[in-house]
Amino acid sequence: MTWREARRQNARADLLTAAWEMVHEGGLGALSLRKLAGRAGITTPTVYAYFESKNAILDAMFGDAAESFAQSNAAPLPDGTPQQQLTAHAHRFAAFCTSDVAGYQLLFQHLIPGFTPSAESYAPAVRALDVARKLLERAGARDPRHLDLWTALMTGLVDQQISNDPGGDRWIRLIDDAVAMFLAHCAGKNASG
Repeated sequence: MTWREARRQNARADLLTAAWEMVHEGGLGALSLRKLAGRAGITTPTVYAYFESKNAILDAMFGDAAESFAQSNAAPLPDGTPQQQLTAHAHRFAAFCTSDVAGYQLLFQHLIPGFTPSAESYAPAVRALDVARKLLERAGARDPRHLDLWTALMTGLVDQQISNDPGGDRWIRLIDDAVAMFLAHCAGKNASG
């Protein structure tokens, strides 16, 4: 890598750090190129030298968050039954999401009109979903609808937690019960055909 490439990468990384600081302080709506430039101590046109648009910055942020999510999902789970492992996975998901609300919103809520992540930035999220799919299959939830129900259940608990008891555990403490009910439902559907 040349010194220019290294300098460019460092400048982009610094801008992303500043962008994350902004959204952690004020939410996703707080991100503006003018304010980002001011925080970084550069001019707005200089921001465009590193990112062609606000959506390009959001895409890089999405990629960062998706990679962190994929790495969290790839970490080994404690030994146990498939249900215990799925429960541990669900707790890990909730901890990841509630520890970075802005990252969670960017990854799972699609709150920004006109923003769609690039395939490259979205790829780690697909890897993370594949981990969940495999855990579900081991636990007996093999129908594609089970994966849809699982993601709706998990994000629903996290949404409730973030919206109604930030910093608490009112909804995430329901994870063990939710996993047991979910797997009982899936087992009943599997038995009935």
